[in-house]
Amino acid sequence: MTVSGEIDIDTEQIMQQALRLALARSPAGVDLDLTGVGFCDCSGLNVLLRVRRLALADGKTLGVRALSPWVERLFALTHTSSLFASTRAPVNGFAHDWHEHSAAAHDLMEGNGVSDEAEELRVEVVQLKRAMLTRPVIDLARGVLMASFGLSPEEAWSVLVDVSQHTNTKLHQLAEDLVGSVNGPPLPDHLHQRITTAIAEISRPA
Repeated sequence: MTVSGEIDIDTEQIMQQALRLALARSPAGVDLDLTGVGFCDCSGLNVLLRVRRLALADGKTLGVRALSPWVERLFALTHTSSLFASTRAPVNGFAHDWHEHSAAAHDLMEGNGVSDEAEELRVEVVQLKRAMLTRPVIDLARGVLMASFGLSPEEAWSVLVDVSQHTNTKLHQLAEDLVGSVNGPPLPDHLHQRITTAIAEISRPA
């Protein structure tokens, strides 16, 4: 099964439904080609973990034959690559080194089984690690807003959330753009205008 695009909170349900349908149609399991995935956050990774658990319960597998640099980095940071090591032939003869490095851990986990509690704990760890990756730049962006417009920490956070929602921009990407605009290129007009609007709404007398 080939997956492309972004896997996040907006697409996780579609991804989960597609995987479960493919799993139901396969007698042995599903192998994924994720080379076309340009973004994947903890929501997407949690989908993979949930569907993997369903596959194991049915005596099937959910493996990854190939993956994009973004997904590879996410797997490495969360130490989850061993859970998706494919035991089948790689797509077009291509496979990443992480399959080889994680083979022993994968065999051990598959042999012993993974309890529901352990899987849920892993999901929580994934979420925490993802938060740790994005928190520093978000805090910096809040600081930029506080210093530039005299906002409180809570007001700066509200502005970031407002702009993210109204411009359909991921929060961490908005934060990176805002921090980068301090010494780099200015923000795109639509982001700048929404920030101005959000600040005006917060500053408006009750």
